[in-house]
Amino acid sequence: MEPSHSSSLYFGSCTRCSKAVYSDQRACRAMGQLFHYACFTCSVCSEKLSGKPFYSVSGKIYCEEDYFHSGGHSSSEACNSCGFLILDMVLQARGKSYHPSCFRCVVCRQSLEGQPFSVDADTRVYCVSDYHKIQAPLCAVCKVPILPTEGLTDSIRVVSFDRNYHVECYSGGVNLI
Repeated sequence: MEPSHSSSLYFGSCTRCSKAVYSDQRACRAMGQLFHYACFTCSVCSEKLSGKPFYSVSGKIYCEEDYFHSGGHSSSEACNSCGFLILDMVLQARGKSYHPSCFRCVVCRQSLEGQPFSVDADTRVYCVSDYHKIQAPLCAVCKVPILPTEGLTDSIRVVSFDRNYHVECYSGGVNLI
């Protein structure tokens, strides 16, 4: 026999069981929906979730443990930079996964989300400027890296006898040692 709710206020229907929720019953609101306390449970283990951390994915509700261990989360990838699990947006570059906030130049630590970047042979990520500084050939005369002119992406150099020169450092084929 169901209890009488004549003096109780009607709050609405429970999202899980569709039965009426009255003010004299234990109930909770989550994600803008109404649940009986006993109905607000994990989709995997049925643990009561009222007052506890929970995750909602594709209409299913998960306790914290089942979310991380039962495939409820949308990504099971670890960030290539920090090593922690990526739970929200995944940024992919050259087959590696990153948190967007972890995708940074290895030299200057500038965020590269949405920015041009370069990757070396060891898949380290650089801003274009630092990549040129590190990967640029050294001039055989002045020993300074041969870098692109400000605002350009290509550098001009002279190569002679397997040596690199700035245009202004090369003296027309005279043996410079």
